[in-house]
Amino acid sequence: MTSSAGVGSQPASPAPEVVLDDATLVVRARDGDIRAFEVLVRRYQGPMYHLALHMLSDRGDAEDVVQEVFLTAWRRLGQLRDDPAFVGWLYRTTTNRCLNIIRARRPAAEADLDNRASAEAAGSPERAAQVSEQMIALASALTRLTPEQRACWLLREVHGRSYQEIARATGTTQTAVRGRIARARAQLAEAMSPWK
Repeated sequence: MTSSAGVGSQPASPAPEVVLDDATLVVRARDGDIRAFEVLVRRYQGPMYHLALHMLSDRGDAEDVVQEVFLTAWRRLGQLRDDPAFVGWLYRTTTNRCLNIIRARRPAAEADLDNRASAEAAGSPERAAQVSEQMIALASALTRLTPEQRACWLLREVHGRSYQEIARATGTTQTAVRGRIARARAQLAEAMSPWK
């Protein structure tokens, strides 16, 4: 008689971890499952932070925006009617919060642009080696775009969102999104022409 747990048998491997899709996690989170919401936060806090950081050029503001977005998401999860639309909702909320901050600080940001670029270029030798002139020029060019152009360009070029997703995130039409991205690309190409 042979035994299945006899000599030479391999110990049972642990069951693979099941990766749940966003819609399932949203449903569970809406039902009060904090761990499901934590998975959503871990999954999307990085992309939301990078979007906010690129739009705002300030780590503290970007962190604040992401924290506010996920706090709002937790509070308003019951209002979300289309569970698979959670990610689009996050992008739209993050984009709108960033646009509000940009609009509120725009005059100060325009006046500070030249001072900030000069300070970065004149920093320590180690810092100067880390920050290339091209990146400073691109950051400067991005701040000269309208907030709407910057949001559309970042959502498309950095985050790879579709025109339809961007239109929903910014509350406009796909045609308007395409126009904003085209104008943003033209302005950025002109600003970056010395580095071609």
